[in-house]
Amino acid sequence: MILPLYGTAVLNHGFGAESPRVVARLRSLGTNEPSDGHDFYVVRSDTELVRSIEEKRSSIFVINDDVSLAGSAVSAFDRVLSVSAKFEYLRSGDVVGVHVPTGRFRTLFRSNSRHNSFLVTERCNNYCLMCSQPPKDVDDRWILDEIRESLPLLPKSTPTLTFTGGEPLSDWARFIDILADCRDLHPDTAIQVLTNGRAFASSEIVDAWKAVNHPSLIAAIPVYASVDYIHDYVVQAKGAFDETILGILKLKDRGQRVEVRVVLHAHTAPTIAETSRWISRNLPFVDHVALMGMENTGFAIANENSLWIDPMDYRESLSEGVRTLADTGINVSIYNLPRCVLDASIWPYAVQSISDWKNGYVEECRRCIEKSKCSGLFTSGRPRQSRGIRAIQ
Repeated sequence: MILPLYGTAVLNHGFGAESPRVVARLRSLGTNEPSDGHDFYVVRSDTELVRSIEEKRSSIFVINDDVSLAGSAVSAFDRVLSVSAKFEYLRSGDVVGVHVPTGRFRTLFRSNSRHNSFLVTERCNNYCLMCSQPPKDVDDRWILDEIRESLPLLPKSTPTLTFTGGEPLSDWARFIDILADCRDLHPDTAIQVLTNGRAFASSEIVDAWKAVNHPSLIAAIPVYASVDYIHDYVVQAKGAFDETILGILKLKDRGQRVEVRVVLHAHTAPTIAETSRWISRNLPFVDHVALMGMENTGFAIANENSLWIDPMDYRESLSEGVRTLADTGINVSIYNLPRCVLDASIWPYAVQSISDWKNGYVEECRRCIEKSKCSGLFTSGRPRQSRGIRAIQ
C-alpha cells in the first residue's frame, strides 16, 4: 500500500481569499504547548469535537468522514479543515500545506517518519530517462515560500531532511536562503540535497553553498558512467557530465560534503564495475557512494522497455563494484535492492532506504529470515519483480 500524501480537504469555516495558501501544524488536544496561527488541533470523533470546544481551540483539523460539523459546532471555531479517514495516519507534529481556493492539500512533514523530504521545484535542466519526478516548465516558486514557512514548525529533534526536485538549485539564491534557515533553525538536523550538480560548475553558487556553513549538509549528485556520452544520454543533456564533475571538484575543493549516486538500469548497470573503478581512481575523496536500484515510476514507466534489467543480471558486476569502492576506502552503500538479489558478501552494504510511505514486501518475504534487515520493494509506479526474489532461510 502507498500512504496517501495528498488529497482534497473541506474548508468548512474561516478561510478567505486573502490567503491562498495555508501551512498547518497539527497538535493534539489536551496539550499545553505554546500555540500560534499555524496550529490546528486534531479531531477524530464527536467526543473530541466537544472537547476541542471545551478547550477553546481556535482551529481544528478533522480526520473522519462522520464527525458532525453542523451549525454551532462549526461557528465555535475560527477555522475548520476536514479530511477523509484515509488520512488517519496524520498526527501531532505533522505539517500539511493547503491551497485554499481548491482545498488541495499535501502532507509536507511527518513527525514519526525517517524519510521526510521537501519537493523544492518541478523545474530541471536535466531530463533523465528514469526520472521519478518528471520535470515541468512551470512557475512554482511558491513552493520555496511554503518550505520557509514550514521549517520553523518542525521539531528541533528532526534527524534528517531531504530537499529534492526537479533541480533544487533552479532558483539557487532563494534555495540558499532555505539552507541558511536550516542552519539557524535545525543545526542538528542532517540536510541532504538531491541535485544534478551542474549548478556547482559556477563558482558563485558553490561559494554561496559553502558560506551557509551548515554542519551536516551534503550534496547528493548522480554520476551515471565513467564516460561522458553515457551520462549525457541518461540525463538527456549534452555537456552535463563535464559540468557535473566540475561541480563535484569545486565542492570538494571548498571542503563540502558530496555523495555520488548511480541509479542502476540497463544503461548503467552493465558498466557498474568500470564506473566504480573510475570513481575510486578519480573521485576517491567523495564522502559516500550510493548504488541504487531503480524505482519504476515517472519516466521509467515510459522508457521501461529500454531501462528494465533484472538485478540478477548485474549481480556479479555490482559485487565487484562495491568491493572496489570499499577497498579504496570509500564509504559505499546499496539502496533499494532486496538482499535476496545481492551476493551475500555485500549484504553489509545494503541499506533499508525505500521511503516508508512507498515500501512493501511480497508474500515470499514472510518466510525470509533477513526481512527485518532488507530494503524490501517499491510499491509505487509499476513495480517490477526480479526473478531472484526468494525467502532466505
